[in-house]
Amino acid sequence: MTMLGEKTPKTARGRRTLRKILDAAEQEFGARGFHEASVASITANAGVAQGTFYLYFDSKELLYRELVADLGSRLRGYLAEAVADAPSRAEAERLGLAAFIGFVREHGNLYRIVMESQFVDPEAFRLYFMDFGAAYQAGLDRAVQTGEVRAGETEGRAWALMGISLFAGLRYGIWEPERDIGPLVDSITDMIARGLAPSPVAAPAGEEPR
Repeated sequence: MTMLGEKTPKTARGRRTLRKILDAAEQEFGARGFHEASVASITANAGVAQGTFYLYFDSKELLYRELVADLGSRLRGYLAEAVADAPSRAEAERLGLAAFIGFVREHGNLYRIVMESQFVDPEAFRLYFMDFGAAYQAGLDRAVQTGEVRAGETEGRAWALMGISLFAGLRYGIWEPERDIGPLVDSITDMIARGLAPSPVAAPAGEEPR
């Protein structure tokens, strides 16, 4: 996902340069916050001239907006790859949660950047979570269609499950990055799986439910 519009690079070299700028911006904004971060420092760390920066962005604000969108896009792609071969929705939840915490550990500035965006660019903040919500809901809808998740409203479920991941990532990705998350992820996803399991099929009188 990109919000650059006509400034989206058309060549592989341009995309590599943009990647360098975004990676440097992730470190700069994460370490210093939006207001203290500088374009000069970002371009220096990216190894590009300040003039090159303005080929892609008109301002630091627009870079920040693009960075929030880029982090969201990269995270969604990372999670999609992690759950691609999951044999069930329950296993997809387990793999996805573990992958999310892993991504947070690799990108320790993710929370600071995204959370600060609600004050720097509220629309970028809203879109970050709305895009996640739409993707999560689509996955639940598919699971409903295959019978892995009981029928019902899926938007609220998606956002509730996102909340679980958000706080699990905060604690075990940011506050306790050395913690063994295996048992924790298993416990959380067991709770999710039991809560999402299809309702038992009603049995005729005198028989046990299936």
